[in-house]
Amino acid sequence: MQDLLPQEMKELYSQEELARLETASIPSHVAIVMDGNRRWAAGQGLSPIMGHWKGAETLTQITRAASYLGIKTLTVYSFSTENWGRPSEEVDALMHLFKIYLQQQREPMRQEGVRLRVIGDLRKLPPDVFQELTLSQSCTKECKKIDLVLAINYGGRDDLRRAFISIVEEIEKGTLTKAHISEKLIGSYLDTASWPDPALFIRTSGEKRQSNFLLWQLCYSEFYYTDVLWPDFQPKDLLDAVCEWQSRKRRLGG
Repeated sequence: MQDLLPQEMKELYSQEELARLETASIPSHVAIVMDGNRRWAAGQGLSPIMGHWKGAETLTQITRAASYLGIKTLTVYSFSTENWGRPSEEVDALMHLFKIYLQQQREPMRQEGVRLRVIGDLRKLPPDVFQELTLSQSCTKECKKIDLVLAINYGGRDDLRRAFISIVEEIEKGTLTKAHISEKLIGSYLDTASWPDPALFIRTSGEKRQSNFLLWQLCYSEFYYTDVLWPDFQPKDLLDAVCEWQSRKRRLGG
């Protein structure tokens, strides 16, 4: 896939579509559960992994669209702690997909100002995937247009569990006391401490569950559901979600 030039970026949206957007009110952080890859593949008569490959292509396009709209952080549920329970062939293929995707997209991300970040417990990942993640994060660390945050081996409950363990360890060392514990402190120990909480949560494919994703961080987010399967999710669908978010903000008075 060729890199998009600035003029081609503009072609993601028509002027009529962009006219719907309030450019002064863009959600700075959007979180997405990219659901429906396997159902899309089944509908096409393809194997599940082909749906994941198509979903990876969609992620590249949506990251570009989000950057163009002015979204500063895009966090996507790439692989949950529960996904290890899928058939081993599918898990192995997903890990291979991560590796190839990172290799292919590393330089385009750097050129387009996409800083790659990762949340989740990475200790269980295959060493070659971990190495590619490390290389991609290092290569894009100076990028400033948008943060693409991959949630890999991530679970909201596990995020809280690991945060609480870290807090208890600090208390045992004497660097913290019970009196220090606050919502702000807990948030600072979560994987997402580097970013504000998502303003908008999107889930594709018609499912209406949070599915153990960012349990703490989404408590005040606006939720947007669409029946569109993730591989079919287009820049226009992202624009629809942002415009819906803006209409809700207006209705609530700010």
